[in-house]
Amino acid sequence: MQDQDFIIKIVVLAIYVGILFMIGIYASRRINSMSDFYVGGKKMGYWAVAFSARATGESGWLLIGLTGMGAMAGYSAFWVVLGELLGVFISWQYMAKRFKQKTDQYKAITVPDYLESHFKSTTNTLRIVSASTLVIFVIIFVASQMDVTGIAFESMLGIDYRFGALAGFFIVLAYIFIGGFVAAVWSDLFQGILMFFGLVLLPVFVWFSLDHGTGITDSLNAIDPTLTQIMGRSDDWLMNLFTLLGFSMIGLGFLGSPQVYVRFMSIESVKEIDKGKWVALAFTLLTDTAAVMIGILARVYFTKQGQDPESVLGTGGEDVLSMLTNAFLPTILVAIYIAIVLSAIMSTIDSLLILASSAITRDFYQKLFRPDLKDKDLTRFSRLVTLAMAIAALGIAILLYNLYPERQIFWVIIFGWSGIAATFCPVIILSLFWKGYSEKGAIASMITGFLSVMFFKFVVSNMESVGAYFTELDVLAPSFAMAMIVGYIFSKLYPIKKDEGTLSEAVSNF
Repeated sequence: MQDQDFIIKIVVLAIYVGILFMIGIYASRRINSMSDFYVGGKKMGYWAVAFSARATGESGWLLIGLTGMGAMAGYSAFWVVLGELLGVFISWQYMAKRFKQKTDQYKAITVPDYLESHFKSTTNTLRIVSASTLVIFVIIFVASQMDVTGIAFESMLGIDYRFGALAGFFIVLAYIFIGGFVAAVWSDLFQGILMFFGLVLLPVFVWFSLDHGTGITDSLNAIDPTLTQIMGRSDDWLMNLFTLLGFSMIGLGFLGSPQVYVRFMSIESVKEIDKGKWVALAFTLLTDTAAVMIGILARVYFTKQGQDPESVLGTGGEDVLSMLTNAFLPTILVAIYIAIVLSAIMSTIDSLLILASSAITRDFYQKLFRPDLKDKDLTRFSRLVTLAMAIAALGIAILLYNLYPERQIFWVIIFGWSGIAATFCPVIILSLFWKGYSEKGAIASMITGFLSVMFFKFVVSNMESVGAYFTELDVLAPSFAMAMIVGYIFSKLYPIKKDEGTLSEAVSNF
C-alpha cells in the first residue's frame, strides 16, 4: 500500500513538472532579446503579474514557514497577515504606477538600470553597489528556498533531503533556461493558482472534519492559554510589542523589493496595475489567513498540554502541512499538495535566479565591461550566469542543512528577504517620493541597509540586555529605518546640484 501511495505521488509530481516544461517551451517562442528574457518585453497582463508578484513574494515561506508559525504562535501570528496585507496595498496603490512610469521613461529593465537613470549617475558606483548587494542576498534567499525544497521532499515524500534539493534545482533551472522571465511569470500564474486553492480549501476541509471547528479557542487554551492571546504570549509587554512589530513589519519587504518590482516593470500598461491590485490583495488576505489557520488546526489536532510542539510538528512547525494533509486527505490529494508546496518554492526561485542573472549580465558585464554588446548577443550568456547562480545557491543550501540542523525555516527565509528589502526598499521609496534624494544618499541607504541586516542579526541580537527583544523584532524593521535615516542625512550633506535636478525633472516630465 505504501509503495502504491508513493507511485501515485511521483506520477502527480511528474505531471506537474511536465506542465512547467510545456510552459517553458511555449514561453521560449517570445524570447528574442534580453528585455524579453528579463522583463517579458514589458507586455505581461495584470492577472499574470499579480499572481506572479504574490507567488514570488510569498514563496515556500508561506506553506512551510507561516503554517509553522501559526502552530507555534497561535492567534498572534495573524499580525503577519495584517502586515503583509498593508505592505501589498501600499505597494500597489501608491508605488507601482510611479515606478512603472519612471522605468518606462528610462527604458530600464533592471532595478540598477532604474536607479542609475533616475539619479543621472556619471559614475558606476551606484550600479556596482546595487548589483553587488542584490546578488549576495538573492543567492542567500534562493539557498533558503532550495533548503525548503529538500525539507518538503523529506517530510512529504520520505526522500532524502539532498535529493529533494537537487531535484528542485534541476526542475526550476530547466524551464527558466528555456523560457526566461516569461516562463517564470506564466509558471507563477499556474503555481499561484495551485497555492491559492490548496491553502484556502485545506483549513475548510479540516475545520469540518473537526466537528465544524467548534471549540478551537477552548482547545488551544487547554494546550497553552498563551496561544489565544492576540497581543502576544509573553508576560513582558515590551517583549510582546517587539514580537508583534517583528511579525507585522514583514510587510515592509513589499515596498520596493526588486524581485517584486520587476513585475511592475513587466506589466503591459499603468492601467493594468489598478486591476492587478485587487487580485494581489485578495490573494494575500485569503492565503495568509489560511496558512495561519492550518498551523492553528494542526496544533489543536496533533499536540497536547505540556508537550513540546517542535518534538511533534518539527523545528519551527515545518512538518505541519505534511502531517495535516496525510491525516485528512486521500493519497491523490496529498500528492497534489506536494506539488503545491513545490509551486510555492519554485515560483520564488525562478524569479530570484533571473533577478540575480540580470544583475551580473546586464549591470556588470554589459554596462561596465562590454557596452558594445547588444542585448540580443547576451541571451546565451545570461543563461550561463543563471546556471552559476543556481549552483552557488544549492551549495549554500546543502551547507545550511549540514551545519544548522536546528534552523527554523521561517526565520532563515526572512533573513534573505530582509536583506534584499532593507537594501532596496528605502531607496525605491525615497526615489519615488522625495525630489531631494541624491545619488550619494541612495548609495548610503543601500550600504546602511545591507550592513544593518548583518549588524542587528549577529551583533545586537546577541547583546545581553536588548538581544532578546531584537531577536523577536528581527532585522528588517530596524535596518529599514536606519537606511531611511542615513539616506536622508547624506542627501542633506550631499544635495542634488541644481543642473542635475533640472535635468532629472525634465526627464520625469517628458
